[in-house]
Amino acid sequence: MTKITFVGAGSTIFMQNIVGDALLTPALSDSHFALMDIDPTRLAESEAVARAMIRSVGSAATVSTHTDRRAALDGADFVITAFQVGGYKPCTLTDFEIPKQYGLRQTIADTLGVGGIMRGLRTVPVLWDVAQDMMQLCPDATLLQYVNPMAINTWALAEQFPTLKHVGLCHSVQNTVEELAHDLDLPKQDFRYKVAGVNHVAFFLRLEHNGRDLYPALQQGYASGRFPKPPLLMPRCPNKVRYEVMDHLGYFCTESSEHFAEYVPWFIKDGRQDLIEQFSIPLDEYPTRCVEQVESWKEQAKTLTDGRNIDVVRSHEFAADLMNAIVTDTPYTAYGNLPNTGQIPQLPLGAAVETPCLVDANGVQPSVVADIPPQLIALMRTQINVQELTVRALVDQNPDYIYHAAMMDPHTAAELDLRQIRNLVSDLLTAHADWLPDWCRPARAA
Repeated sequence: MTKITFVGAGSTIFMQNIVGDALLTPALSDSHFALMDIDPTRLAESEAVARAMIRSVGSAATVSTHTDRRAALDGADFVITAFQVGGYKPCTLTDFEIPKQYGLRQTIADTLGVGGIMRGLRTVPVLWDVAQDMMQLCPDATLLQYVNPMAINTWALAEQFPTLKHVGLCHSVQNTVEELAHDLDLPKQDFRYKVAGVNHVAFFLRLEHNGRDLYPALQQGYASGRFPKPPLLMPRCPNKVRYEVMDHLGYFCTESSEHFAEYVPWFIKDGRQDLIEQFSIPLDEYPTRCVEQVESWKEQAKTLTDGRNIDVVRSHEFAADLMNAIVTDTPYTAYGNLPNTGQIPQLPLGAAVETPCLVDANGVQPSVVADIPPQLIALMRTQINVQELTVRALVDQNPDYIYHAAMMDPHTAAELDLRQIRNLVSDLLTAHADWLPDWCRPARAA
């Protein structure tokens, strides 16, 4: 029996997707699911959902619940992480409200920028603790890491645990294919593509339908105003930013416009409300989304945890197919985030990069992509600068690098001067003190 451990199982809808996919996969359908969370209420809700799905498909799968992480990890074959250190309150709100006092506005604040840096400082030490436990309790297990900031987390894990089997997984590639298929009115299953780069700033280097290059149609549709159509996935966040970047750089990015807008210096600018309106940039989107998700979950929980069976449908996450490939030695291709050992030779070694990966009994093996256009490489390097300095701060326990990371962030640097950035970071470190390692203390004042 395969043991699949969830660390952060209180993320119930995400857990439901992965468990459901596993139950629909013959080689995983009788797995043992060890659900771990520090919130006993959310853990109980997730347990009820998992048991309802097992009843629905009639499988022999079993479930256990744990508030003790080591008990959940003991003997695991796969470990899936999906947690948020500090939660929406207070940490996410802090990452938005303090920067706004300096005039720095954000949309998601979980990957790059000061919000992404702070989330990395909160998250990586917990991931290191998980990895340390895995080395002792399930050293052959594979960690499927779904937590943001993905690139910072993946890079930091490899720095401290070079023998750990792990891969960072995201759904931005699948989501983008779905959105482009929607705009082009074509079946997504017929798309052929190649993507590579840094998580959330990877690009479709090839995008075809039945052998036809789709870029001319995307460019013509944007020029004529037909694209983007109202989006499927985020109704209030049309893909105007990504189309505009494609118009200038030639390629379509994998991550949503609300994310991408805060990774670059071109869209969120003080005194330029016209840009916010023209490109439909949803400032403070993540806090708004968190509130909506909490309210939505309260309603869903009533029906998902009342003892009834739950229909099980396959999601678009990579996790179950990846686990199946390892268990059955059946080759499968997934987009994975791994340390750069040469799979993108144009980017620094060690950086976390996203490429197609072959998965089988040998694990997750990245393929080489050596033909990324130089303008895209230049953009990716601006992201890597911030990620590398954040990882160096964590590994070396040097708080100066936290400030340097913020100074190198494209959006932050476009809006604030050096002294403002230093004071902002000090304020954030002070506000997050209860959630950060002891060495993360504010540096000298300006």
